[in-house]
This record gives sequence, C-alpha cells and structure tokens, in this order.
Amino acid sequence: MNERNGRATDPARHPAGVEDLARYLAALPPSAGPVRLVAVDGHAGSGKTTFAGRLARALGGAPVLHLDDLATHEELFEWTGRLRTGVLEPFLQGENGRYRAYDWVARRFGPERELPAAPVVLVEGVGAGRRDVRPYLACLLWMELPHEDSWARGQLRDGPGLTEFWDGWKRAEQAHFLTDPTRPFAELLVLQRKEGYEVLEMPRKTD
Repeated sequence: MNERNGRATDPARHPAGVEDLARYLAALPPSAGPVRLVAVDGHAGSGKTTFAGRLARALGGAPVLHLDDLATHEELFEWTGRLRTGVLEPFLQGENGRYRAYDWVARRFGPERELPAAPVVLVEGVGAGRRDVRPYLACLLWMELPHEDSWARGQLRDGPGLTEFWDGWKRAEQAHFLTDPTRPFAELLVLQRKEGYEVLEMPRKTD
C-alpha cells in the first residue's frame, strides 16, 4: 500500500486508460474537504488542457481549473496564493471556490468565477503538482512528453507572434522545475498514443 496524506491507496488498482482512470480517481478518498483534487502537470505544450477536458468528461463533467487563469505576464508561477485563498481554503471548509481569471490580451483579471466543490476537481497547468499544492492532492498526474517536443508543439500552436513570450516562458519553466520538480512525485504518467491515452503507474518520491 502507498500512503498519501495519511490515506491508503492500492497500487494494484492503477488505471490503464481514461475511463479506467476516471473510475480510479472517483474511488479515492477526498483530499481537500469533500473534494478529490487531481493535478495534471507537465511541460507547456504537452497536451494537459486537452487531456484534462477528456478526463473531465469521463468523470461526468468534473470542474477544471486552468492555472493559466491564475497566472499573469508578470507572475508566471507566483499564483500559489491565489489558488490557496480562492480555492483550497474554501474547499477545506466544504465551500465552492472563487477566482478571477486573467485575461492575457487585456492584461487584467476578469469577473469572479465559481469553482464547485465537486467530488472530483481537476487542476491543470505547468506547476499544478508543485510542493505547496501536493498536500491537498488526491492524485498527481504527469503528461509524459519531453520539454523539447512539448515546447515545439506549443510554439506551433501559438504561432510566430508569440515567439518572444515563449523565449521568456522557457527560461521561467526551466527555473521552476529546477527548484520545484513535479515528475518525481507523480503517481501516474499519461502518454498520448495514436488513439487515446495510456496511463502508467510509476514509483514516486515522498515530500
């Protein structure tokens, strides 16, 4: 048996695909109040948003928090305080979370949004499994794609107009994972295949 936050999980039940994964996650003990908070982390461009959307549908419409909504141009990774006060602390009290999503074009935060304290809530984005968040997670997933391939996909998606932003992002991401890596602490790896996804268990470190 593995132990996470004092709760036992059975590695023999590890999932092989998205539908299996949804059932596996729904059966885990809550990790933040009544919520099973699940992080989907990986390099920028690795496919986290698309995968989280598919997993949310398999979970019957689970809420998804995109960390791009909490970050800003000036604070690419300094969003932990907003996550804690707007989402984690309310969840611990059994209440819905609330946050204001950042508008990357207007460069300001928009109107307040509600994040339901559902049985399973997904949080996806680079750094979703960071050290300060892991104690609140029921499960940590890592999108398994090398950073060179991830960044190439992301830049192709965003186009040449964002080349300068990507140059700055790469430096910031490298610095973040150098001091606060996620992959060694992930319970499950997600690999994108030609048809669908494969989910693999991996041995992990403990904080």
